[in-house]
Amino acid sequence: MKINWKSLYQKEHFVKRLITVIVAVIVMGFALSWLVLVDMGTDPCTLMNLTISSRLGISLGNWQALFNSILFIIVIWKGREHIGFGTLANMFLVGYSLDFFSWLWRQTGVDTYFASNVVRYAVFLPALIIFIIAAAVYMDVELGTSPYDAIPFIISKYVPKIPFRIMRIGYDFLVIFIAWIFGGHVQIVTILMALLLGPVIAYIGKLLQKYI
Repeated sequence: MKINWKSLYQKEHFVKRLITVIVAVIVMGFALSWLVLVDMGTDPCTLMNLTISSRLGISLGNWQALFNSILFIIVIWKGREHIGFGTLANMFLVGYSLDFFSWLWRQTGVDTYFASNVVRYAVFLPALIIFIIAAAVYMDVELGTSPYDAIPFIISKYVPKIPFRIMRIGYDFLVIFIAWIFGGHVQIVTILMALLLGPVIAYIGKLLQKYI
């Protein structure tokens, strides 16, 4: 199956959709930069990528670009229907946005405020809500799926008897296990996100559909 790029940019309100998806993934990186500072847990994929990039001594953005490129090859091979401009935006902009905002907080001294538990607890919920809303917007724009999110869809085609939700949860827990193997600090928030993030994003996405 070929990637029908023409059909993607002929979607209704394409320019609006493209701008929306770019802003959404940058906001995801922004929210993740707060969640990293709060240090109460992130989504499984970010935990794994932060852990491995730290082990390798490279920036998260560079590692995430490499990791996503490897997954992208699999998606091209087995699931081209999931590829779009949003795929490329997610592959590169989330990680590099997180790197940029993390650098900005260090340069401005904002990161020092997170030594206070009061600040950490106050920031955690707003940062998580912003991340969830941005992820829901990114998915609802329908300009492609991130390579990480496309993989369980591909796997489910070969094991149709396993409900997709169970497949996705198992996939996220495998990623958490990989993070743990590499020395990642697995926290309860990450476990909860593996169990609940998908349904919550889907629910928020339905609420936002009329605005996107």
